[in-house]
Amino acid sequence: MAFDAGGWNTAKDAYSNFGNNRGKSAFFNDRGNSNRTRFEHGGFGGGGGGGGNTRWVEEPRDEGDWSKPTPRNERLEHELFSASNTGINFEKYDDIPVEATGQNCPHHIESFQDVDMGEIIMGNIALSRYTRPTPVQKYAIPIVKSKRDLMACAQTGSGKTAAFLLPILIQVKSSSFKEYNGKYGRRKQYPISLVLAPTRELALQIYDEARKFSYRSRVRPCVVYGGADIGQQIRELERGCHLLVATPGRLVDMMERGKIGLDYCKYLVLDEADRMLDMGFEPQIRRIVEQDTMPHKGIRQTMMFSATFPKEIQILARDFLEEYIFLAVGRVGSTSENITQKVVWVEESDKRSFLLDLLSATGKDSLTLVFVETKKGADALEDFLYREGYACTSIHGDRSQRDREEALSQFRSGKCPILVATAVAARGLDISNVKHVINFDLPSDIEEYVHRIGRTGRVGNLGLATSFFNDKNGNITKDLLDILVEAKQEVPSWLESLAYEHQHKSSNRGRSKRSRDYRQTAAGNAGGFGGRGNRNQAGHGGNRGFGGGEI
Repeated sequence: MAFDAGGWNTAKDAYSNFGNNRGKSAFFNDRGNSNRTRFEHGGFGGGGGGGGNTRWVEEPRDEGDWSKPTPRNERLEHELFSASNTGINFEKYDDIPVEATGQNCPHHIESFQDVDMGEIIMGNIALSRYTRPTPVQKYAIPIVKSKRDLMACAQTGSGKTAAFLLPILIQVKSSSFKEYNGKYGRRKQYPISLVLAPTRELALQIYDEARKFSYRSRVRPCVVYGGADIGQQIRELERGCHLLVATPGRLVDMMERGKIGLDYCKYLVLDEADRMLDMGFEPQIRRIVEQDTMPHKGIRQTMMFSATFPKEIQILARDFLEEYIFLAVGRVGSTSENITQKVVWVEESDKRSFLLDLLSATGKDSLTLVFVETKKGADALEDFLYREGYACTSIHGDRSQRDREEALSQFRSGKCPILVATAVAARGLDISNVKHVINFDLPSDIEEYVHRIGRTGRVGNLGLATSFFNDKNGNITKDLLDILVEAKQEVPSWLESLAYEHQHKSSNRGRSKRSRDYRQTAAGNAGGFGGRGNRNQAGHGGNRGFGGGEI
C-alpha cells in the first residue's frame, strides 16, 4: 500500500537542514548547535546482540508549535473525508446501557465540546461527521484523558476506534516525549503510542481513522502489517512515526530489524484483544509488552478493547493494566437487538439453492456478507454465485493483500454487493451499511458467531442475520439458543428440542430418529420465501415462509 504524505509538507520543511546533513556524524555540542546526536543500538529491545547494529544518529531541530494546525491540503482533505460516513444512527444509539466500574471513575461526557480537544482535533471531528459521541466514546474519552488504564468490552461497531484515538492524539500533541519521536530520516523510530490489532484489515482501518483525526497536526501515524512489502513500510517509518498501528507479527519483525523501539511508548492499545488470543498472538503480545525497554504498567497508559471477556482476557488485563476502569457497553458478549436473527435447517446438499432463494428475496443491491468455514469453500462459492449472475467477490487468508483490499473496496462501494468470506473478515472490519449477514457455514463456537453477525446492525442501524443449521452444528446448539433467547429473537421449536437433547445426553447416539423428525419439521416450517413483509411478522416459524423484512 502506498501511503500519502501530502499533509506533512510543512513538517518535512522543518527537517530540511537535518536531511542535508544525513550520514554525517556529530557529537553533542550544547554551545548553540541546533542539531543533536545520540548513541543508538539496533535490534529487538534495543539490545546490542544478535542482529542489531550501533550507530550515531542525528536529530533535527525543534518541529515548531504543535498546538497550531499546519496549512490545509485540499487534495488530502478530499481523500480523507470526502467519503466520510460514520454509519452511526445516533438517534437510535442512545439507549444502550453503559456501566463503568473502578475507583474514582471520571464523569462521562455528553458532547465533544465537554472535553478540551483543541482546534485541530475538533475540526477533524466535524469533517468526519460525528455529531456527538457514541456511548463508548462518552465514557472512554474522559477515562483515557484522565490517564487511567481501561478495559472496555463493547459490541462490535460501537465507535471504539475513535474512543481511544481521540484522547491519545490529544495527549500526544502535548507530550514532552515528542523530541524522541517522528524524526525524518532516522533509521529507528520510537513511537509515543502503539496500537496492536489482530488483522491487516483492522490495522488499516485504525490507521485510516488516525490519519483523519491527526489531519493538519504534526502527529504522524504509520502502519505495519504482514503480507505487504516490508521495505515500503520501513521507508514510511523512516519519515517519522508518533502513532504506530501494527499487527503483532510484523511489529516483532520490525523490532528485531532495529527499526522500531518502544522505549518511549507512553500509550498502548490492544484492540480486539479476544481475537488476538484466538489467533494465537499471546506469545508475541507478551514479548512486545513485557520486554525490558517497554515502559512498565503504571508508567505507560494501557487500554484494552474486546467484544467478549473470557478468562484469558481477564488474565491479560490483570497482567497489563494497573488500577484500571472496567467499561461495559451493552451486555458483554451479547448480540445487538438491532439484528434480526434467523436460524433455518438446511442440509449441506441444499445450501447453494437455498442461498440463491435467500439472495433473490433480499435483493441484489443490498450489501450481503456470506460466511464460510474454509478458503476453498470461499473460492468455490464465489465461482458459483458468479456463474449464477451475481456480482460478488471473496476474501480469505490465501488472497494477497492487494486482492483483499480490492475485494473490500468493491464490496464497500457496492460494485460487488456480495462478499464471501472466511472468519478473517469478521474480526473488526467496519463496513457500515451491511444489510444481511448469512452464515452459510456456522462457526464452531458462539463467540465467533457473535463477531460475525456483528458486521450488520451496527451502531443503531437495523440488520438481518440468517444462519444455515444442520447435523454438523450440534456443538453450538445450546449456546445459539441462549443467544437467541437473550436477544429476544424467535426460536425455532426444533432448535429448542435439539438443545434439550444435547443437554441431557452425553453423545448424539440414539437420537437419529428424533433428529430426522426435527429436520422434517424444520423443512416443513421453513416453507417458501415470502414477500417483503413487516419485520415483526417475518420469520421461519409456522407456514409464514421467510419474509425479507424491511431492513
